[in-house]
Amino acid sequence: MGNTHILADTFQIEILHVQLEIFTKREAGKEKRKKGRENMDKPNIIEYSVFGRYALFTDPLSKTGGEKFSYQIPTYQALKGITESIYWKPTITWIIDECRIMNPIQTESKGIRPIKYNGGNDLSYYTYLRNVEYRVKAHFEWNENRQDLAHDRNENKHYDIAKRMVDRGGRRDIFLGARECQGYVEPCSFHEGNGTYDNTNLSFGVMLHGITYPDEAVRKEEKGKMTVRLWNAQMVNGVIHFPRPEECVIRHVLRDAKQKQFVFEENFAGLKEFEGGDLFDMVKDFG
Repeated sequence: MGNTHILADTFQIEILHVQLEIFTKREAGKEKRKKGRENMDKPNIIEYSVFGRYALFTDPLSKTGGEKFSYQIPTYQALKGITESIYWKPTITWIIDECRIMNPIQTESKGIRPIKYNGGNDLSYYTYLRNVEYRVKAHFEWNENRQDLAHDRNENKHYDIAKRMVDRGGRRDIFLGARECQGYVEPCSFHEGNGTYDNTNLSFGVMLHGITYPDEAVRKEEKGKMTVRLWNAQMVNGVIHFPRPEECVIRHVLRDAKQKQFVFEENFAGLKEFEGGDLFDMVKDFG
């Protein structure tokens, strides 16, 4: 019984250390968040619920054997991709603040026949998350690497469009980590309703945070490079508090890369496509 009490006390101390670490990082990141929003008048926050029958946030370690295994929670990069599917322009960059886990974490394995690189089919087992729902809070900031698109920095229009796209379920198809995992988006209030893990703290160990591409690099040494980020994922009272990409401690430069160039009215329309009430010049095309 004495050893049991010691283990319980040790676990509680570890939980307190995790909570203190998360609080410290959040406080330290406030100044950085202020810098990202210093040229904005509003917080530009959106909240939405994304759900689906299956999700596959693949652990990269499981890819080498050809049998994919999902993380227990979504990665920052996956949620950013979902948010960009709702609405995105290269003028802005989305920052994922928090993710709330609403449903129990359950897995289901399926036999898959993927196509081999040299032709034919193979047999693999993919392990998916089943019956998932996440509530996401995110905000956008100006992409400071896109000074060539400074003329497109109209936060009211970007925010209004983003809110409308949340109401409509997104501009593009929503996927929960993989193409075969269809997702659905609805507007919600982040803290409303009861979640399965509202009073639970969990540690998921070191996992992928995301990839920093050259057009969104913040650190000077990562400009013009592609960088992978890892972090020690923690859930406190059912909520995952994500650090900003530049705050991740574990990171590795993969290779040199160039950011895509956008030229106004050549390969980039900006907000002009929404002005005048006609979407994609439909009024002009159809009279």
